[in-house]
Amino acid sequence: MAELNANIFGLEVTNYELIKVAYDAYLANSRSSHAKTLKRSEVSGGGKKPWKQKGTGRARFGSTRNPIWRHGGVAGGRTGEENFTKNLARNAKKVAVMQALSIKNKDKAVITIDSLGIKQGKVKETLKALATAKVAKTENTLLIVKEKDNLTLRATSNIANLKVVRPTYLNVFDLMNADKVVIVKDALNDLESWLLGKENK
Repeated sequence: MAELNANIFGLEVTNYELIKVAYDAYLANSRSSHAKTLKRSEVSGGGKKPWKQKGTGRARFGSTRNPIWRHGGVAGGRTGEENFTKNLARNAKKVAVMQALSIKNKDKAVITIDSLGIKQGKVKETLKALATAKVAKTENTLLIVKEKDNLTLRATSNIANLKVVRPTYLNVFDLMNADKVVIVKDALNDLESWLLGKENK
């Protein structure tokens, strides 16, 4: 088992506000804006005035597609062009990830393994490595690898409750929703370089 850097996995987290902000930002940035409602000018029909302007005793209406009528248009509805994205500073995101990793490590949910032992790209090879690390099949597991090559993808793609990411693609959402965080040893250097600002520019 590899030794974990205390600057990443040993932070004392007393305020969860940044983690909450990063969590919400992930959800917001994953949200699509395809939903669209029809305005009164876009609803079919309504070309004929429902009744004459005067003499009926009823309120005057020019179209049955008025927003207050059934089957009418929608006033102030979604246009399909809404922007729900939330910007989070790069350093703030890194700190949030380190806080999440520290919380998981404190809960003894972070496991390091020397290797996945993948030689033929078989799912059973990954399952064996996870079983050796005492990770149950029913646990939501986040697996951090150095590279997502074809062999690794073949050996992990059909395993339920398992998500595979590279270090630089880590996010608070996946970390906080994982029961176990499994880190392959050769991915630790990339993880430290990214989070501690030592990546090549």
